[in-house]
Amino acid sequence: MKSRLLGGIVAVVLALVGTLLLVSYVQAAEARAQQGLQPVEVLVARELIPQGADLEAVRSATKVASLPAASVPQGALKHLDGLDGKVTAADILPGEPLLEGRLANPDSLSGPGAVPIPEGMQEISVQLDGSRVVGGRINPGETAGIVALFESGAVKTTPEVASAQQIFHKVLITSVQRAAGSASATEGSAEQANTQLPEGQLIVTFALSEEDAVKLAFSAQFGSLWLTKEPSTATDAGPIVVTKPGLYR
Repeated sequence: MKSRLLGGIVAVVLALVGTLLLVSYVQAAEARAQQGLQPVEVLVARELIPQGADLEAVRSATKVASLPAASVPQGALKHLDGLDGKVTAADILPGEPLLEGRLANPDSLSGPGAVPIPEGMQEISVQLDGSRVVGGRINPGETAGIVALFESGAVKTTPEVASAQQIFHKVLITSVQRAAGSASATEGSAEQANTQLPEGQLIVTFALSEEDAVKLAFSAQFGSLWLTKEPSTATDAGPIVVTKPGLYR
């Protein structure tokens, strides 16, 4: 009888110890995973913030969120200090990090393409067919992915093959210039904006660092470019190089 009781007590103790060890392991694994993601605290929109919203409206519609560093776009704000008098230069969707480039002086919104350039960055423009710019449905204040394609020479191990890679993610668009008389995605009905073909080419201007601006100029001169409409909430899968031999693998 005593031996059975003692055995039962030992079993209970072992079960408790096992449970504590399991919980400790899971918590440690979560901590390691979180540490590996290098979380960064930034301001994120809790609800739709319309263009022209003042700083108080922005403050009440945002929250501080912890995001993986890899998913935080350049210019993401951690606070609103020193931005008095600014208003939103474009609509900010729920879940989007608040970018410095999305805030501007009210008088700068009177004309098209008036998104200010973030401090420390520079503007660079490329000219592209509408079919390579999401059908022309792209506007200042939005962010884009930039895909570069080369006939050869871009892949070090197989320089003779054609290749493509999205070289930049979530780049702020500061201006979009369309041919005179062409339809803008912001004009007319929503149906027109989504179905009417753009006329001629578009000149799209980006805010980039000096190094990235040089890379974009090189890619535009010696290769070809395509743009994606890539909001700050889009998933970044990392550098993926596509080649002809590897396309159907």
